[in-house]
Amino acid sequence: MKIFFLFTFSIFLLSAFEQAAASAHYDKILTHSRIRARDQGPNVCALQQVMGTKKKYFSTCRNWYQGAICGKKATVLYECCPGYMKMDGMRGCPAVAPIDHVYGTLGIVGATSTQQYSDMSKLREEIEGRGSFTFFAPSNEAWEQLSSEIHRNLVDNVNIELYNALHHHMVNKRVLTKDLKNGMTLVSMYNDQKLLINHYPNGVVTVNCARVIHGNQIATNGVVHVIDRVLTAIGNTIQDFIEVEDDLSSLRAAAITSDVLDILGRPGHYTLFAPTNEAFERLPRGVLERIMGDKVASEALVKFHILNTLQCSEAITGGAVYETLEGNTVEIGCDGESLTVNGVKMVKRKDIVTSNGVIHLIDEVLIPDSAKQVIELGGAQQSTFRELVAQLGLASSLRPEGQYTLLAPLNGAFSDDTLRMDQRLLKTILQNHIIKVKVGLNELYNGQELETIGGKLLRVFVYRTAVCIENSCMVRGSKEGRNGFIHIFRQIINPAEKTLHEMLRNDKRFSVFLSLVKAADLDDVLSQPGEWTLFVPTNDAFKGLTDDDKDILIRDKNALRNILLYHLTQGVFIGSGFEPGVTNILKTIQGGKLYLKTVNDTLLVNELKSRESDLMATNGVIHVIDKLLYPADLPVGNDQLLTILKKLIKYIQIKFVRDSTFKEIPLTFYSPEIKYTRITAGGSDNEEKLKKLLEEEVTKVTKFIEGDGHLLEDEEIKRLLQGAGTEYTKVTKVIEGEPQIIEREIKKVHLEEAPVRKVQPTRRTQGGAARRRTRLA
Repeated sequence: MKIFFLFTFSIFLLSAFEQAAASAHYDKILTHSRIRARDQGPNVCALQQVMGTKKKYFSTCRNWYQGAICGKKATVLYECCPGYMKMDGMRGCPAVAPIDHVYGTLGIVGATSTQQYSDMSKLREEIEGRGSFTFFAPSNEAWEQLSSEIHRNLVDNVNIELYNALHHHMVNKRVLTKDLKNGMTLVSMYNDQKLLINHYPNGVVTVNCARVIHGNQIATNGVVHVIDRVLTAIGNTIQDFIEVEDDLSSLRAAAITSDVLDILGRPGHYTLFAPTNEAFERLPRGVLERIMGDKVASEALVKFHILNTLQCSEAITGGAVYETLEGNTVEIGCDGESLTVNGVKMVKRKDIVTSNGVIHLIDEVLIPDSAKQVIELGGAQQSTFRELVAQLGLASSLRPEGQYTLLAPLNGAFSDDTLRMDQRLLKTILQNHIIKVKVGLNELYNGQELETIGGKLLRVFVYRTAVCIENSCMVRGSKEGRNGFIHIFRQIINPAEKTLHEMLRNDKRFSVFLSLVKAADLDDVLSQPGEWTLFVPTNDAFKGLTDDDKDILIRDKNALRNILLYHLTQGVFIGSGFEPGVTNILKTIQGGKLYLKTVNDTLLVNELKSRESDLMATNGVIHVIDKLLYPADLPVGNDQLLTILKKLIKYIQIKFVRDSTFKEIPLTFYSPEIKYTRITAGGSDNEEKLKKLLEEEVTKVTKFIEGDGHLLEDEEIKRLLQGAGTEYTKVTKVIEGEPQIIEREIKKVHLEEAPVRKVQPTRRTQGGAARRRTRLA
């Protein structure tokens, strides 16, 4: 009857335990282990054992499918799940393990050394008797790993030292793994010492950073959890440890300077990666002195070594990212028995447990971006830029107290030809990559202009998935340092120097296209300020076009403008700013649509390859093509024109609708501007100034009249113009309340200072001579 009762009681407890499995990470991982081993029979769990060690884990899916733990290959083991046992001649583990008091259960789970020490220290009677206990029992291997000095002291004084040490592993109530909440504190049965519990998402449960390797072995008077190390008493805070540890004097000085040390004396669950004195000595002297002399930088430095969560080494079975008190993140991982920080083995000593966290000693100082100078933010992929800035003397201009933004091209952007340039020219190029102010990624907007230390203005273009400056677009990796930001770019930035019209005029490849632009009276569009994207066919696109063909095209100005303006869109669209592989639809000035996408870094326009893209102009960008573009839905109604277009355009079928005509496109889609000189009315000084401007053969002069100043009469204007002789063609006086404007045009030299609306062109007689006249408006 007694055996039947014990059997029923154990089944009840295990069932209650399994029903609660969904509420704890350890139990969820254990459930997954049972599923993985279901082919082995009932109640079998699959574990991973790190090769070359005795360390076994109920694994996460990630470790299981990688077949590795901490980067080391792991073999698969099949064992009875906790609470079950094998039966001869039967598959799996069909039997429930016998239930006994805590002392007997220590033998059942194989913690025979703990059982032996319980006997030696007279603890046996207590854990065989009445009560409800939780025993965190060190495994046999854990006792072997204990230092010989501590082990000898315990064994030499079994009635006090060993008895107290074992009591330190016990809690005076039953606590299952589902009840072990992350961050909770239990009170041990020795002197009310604290036991810090952590329960991690990967299923690892720790007690004072000792890992539970076999949990929930139910006993009649409690439960036994086997752990992988012997627990030692804790009492001090992290602050206390730093203050007395000689090897952390440099860290102590930095923590005091930055007022961070007091934080580590407060209650909490911290992890401190503590650099030793040797680690600080490895830093370049100038860097350490600068950081220690800057309270903001030193505070960032110290806080970058602190996590606001407690991360025991045994809980780390793969890389994970954690936020530091500084605000940025570090990646904590493992490589075999070693902990890694940001992929580097640097932990010298692990798991120094304190009352408010854990300390890991490291042999490198972690410097956050926020404590670095902006030039120090460049990584390995920007080393060429960083080295050139230093070699050409530009690093010295980046003062620690200043504010800058570096636009750093990737190493591959610097060709051999670029690196062989004259150093003065190369310095100018690099100056175009240093902005005078500190501008973060989220502060950039479309149309923004940024001034470089060389005085150039760079334009910002913001697209759906890209941010570009002039011809180059950003890649991921922007960082903020103590005195600035660094943004990473695919290419060297080339600021625009010429207008679209000047670029066409200076490149012989575009001479035919430019002549057609001139014939269509579109020169001004490409010369005036604006934001355009122009798809320019090279002369190759016009092969087979005779002079007679060209004359026919030019005579039909509407047709010519429709064709040319199909190559022009409003706005600046950089090829590398388009999302790769996605079609982008642009409406042209002609009204038709262009279909653009980038494939393998090549821009396609209506499926035609751009031979050269992102040629920046002050008023837009040019993409070079070798075919004439034509809207597929635009019909031609003239046989001659159709014949000509078929010569030039073979990649689409041009529609023919007899007698259809091209729509007229008035030049109202842009706002032409001219410049004027502003003169305040009143007094002879202004008349002298106006006269002087005219004597210098100015082409456009405006007199701006404000207040009560008198308006010059026509005769006075004529007198002022007498010095220009017959050079002027027109004088227009415009009076529209306040302000009042007088404009006049002279033919030869241009003096332009500020924009106004363009005046009406000069009218000529049939003989071609300019007619002089004065008109009041």
